[in-house]
Amino acid sequence: MKGKVLVIAGSDSGGGAGIQADIKTITSLGGYAMTALTALTAQNTLGVHAVHEVPLDFIEKQIRVCLDDLGADAIKTGMLNSAKVIERIVTVLADYPSIPIICDPVMRAKGGAPLLEEDAQSALKELLLPRSYAITPNVPEAEALSGMRIETPTDLTRAGKVLCKIGCQLALMKGGHLTTPTMTDLLVSRKTAQTLSTGRERSLSRHTHGTGCTLAAALAIGVAQGLDAYSAANQAVEYVASAMQNAPGFGKGHGPLNHAWKYAPKVLS
Repeated sequence: MKGKVLVIAGSDSGGGAGIQADIKTITSLGGYAMTALTALTAQNTLGVHAVHEVPLDFIEKQIRVCLDDLGADAIKTGMLNSAKVIERIVTVLADYPSIPIICDPVMRAKGGAPLLEEDAQSALKELLLPRSYAITPNVPEAEALSGMRIETPTDLTRAGKVLCKIGCQLALMKGGHLTTPTMTDLLVSRKTAQTLSTGRERSLSRHTHGTGCTLAAALAIGVAQGLDAYSAANQAVEYVASAMQNAPGFGKGHGPLNHAWKYAPKVLS
């Protein structure tokens, strides 16, 4: 076991996304996962049915007891829900400046339910993004944070550079919402853009619940294990693709991935 990651995010009772997906991902890739819950959701493959916020003081306590005792090689953030949660987390993490943060700017669930209040977008952009080592937005999230319209891989690159200028070192820009015939994910810095997973055909599978959480967690454990940025990002993209291809076929809606695809037989053809 190599690499410790503290995940600060919400819980998915259905097990496909959120903290549950993060733990599965980090464990499957040989790391150790710790958690600080920000919210509980009553959720399944059909959507988010209810959200219960965790008190700010308890969020802070979870973070501090993990970092002060176990330590972490990387921190991954997911569902943060409100501006006050983001503000508290950024304040706490200021006491641990050497730990790289991988920010998954979760705004909506796969089924469309909002997971980030509107006034929290500015807090995420102004407070957490400048503190982050990397951000992993999908196209709608990148558009909201960059203020740009994104329709092509070129647009994706430009938006990624805008996000890096705001403060993060890297942006893993996910191309899943583009209409290109093949998947194009990009690792962008202020000066460069590297293509990941080029030429892979798009998956038409409905089993895509938790892909964003899984990708960010996979990137976080790669960073925690000392991989260079491109290797960590490429490993994350390939891990998600394989987890989708080997999905178990559960649920009536957006089904979960098979996070243990390396260790379990393929279920779907």
